[in-house]
Amino acid sequence: MATTKKRKVADSKVDKNKVYSLKEAATLVKEVNTTKFDASVDIHVRLGVDPKKADQAIRGSVTLPHGTGKTKRVLVLCTPDKEADATKAGADHVGLDEFIQKIEAGWTDIDVIIATPSVMPKIGKLGKILGPRNLMPNPKTGTVTNDVAAAVNEVKGGKITFKVDKAGIIHASIGRVSFDVQKIQENSTELINAIIKLKPSTAKGTYLKGVSMASTMSPGITVDTKNFLN
Repeated sequence: MATTKKRKVADSKVDKNKVYSLKEAATLVKEVNTTKFDASVDIHVRLGVDPKKADQAIRGSVTLPHGTGKTKRVLVLCTPDKEADATKAGADHVGLDEFIQKIEAGWTDIDVIIATPSVMPKIGKLGKILGPRNLMPNPKTGTVTNDVAAAVNEVKGGKITFKVDKAGIIHASIGRVSFDVQKIQENSTELINAIIKLKPSTAKGTYLKGVSMASTMSPGITVDTKNFLN
């Protein structure tokens, strides 16, 4: 695939051999954006864990102080007595059986699924569809709860969930290139501090192995991990 002129210019601004401070990376990620839309700013965190071990399969959630800049589409799967609470809190879709059928038929046009504990046995069969898309409700990320209104409010207010992939990397969107440098910095710090707090006692060696920042279609910028270890 041919590299566009804009991408070549962007690539030339990022020194592949340099480790940038968080402030430098947040400034640079805005400069090298080549898209005409308000691109997502993503953080990629490489961890010294073995995701195959249950206690090292890091997953969690964090509320970003400045949100993600994207309105999350939320589906609440619950019993009829909880539907009004979910709707009032701003859920985009609320129900149960009809949405289970839609998901089985291939519908996944949502960003977050929240479920009450009582309906989880019904949702279990959707694991093959929802699991790979990181949409499966989970008590660890606060998406299995009886307080559906609070959960919807948190998601709409900037709460994100994350989990380590098979390669030991966590990928998360922490904002938009339209955000100012300070907001990108503060959201990044909040996410990585949350990941550091989840360090398993069984993980040996360096836990925070590498951090990079990139916007959609832009080159990755290596961030100095010392920013987060003080």
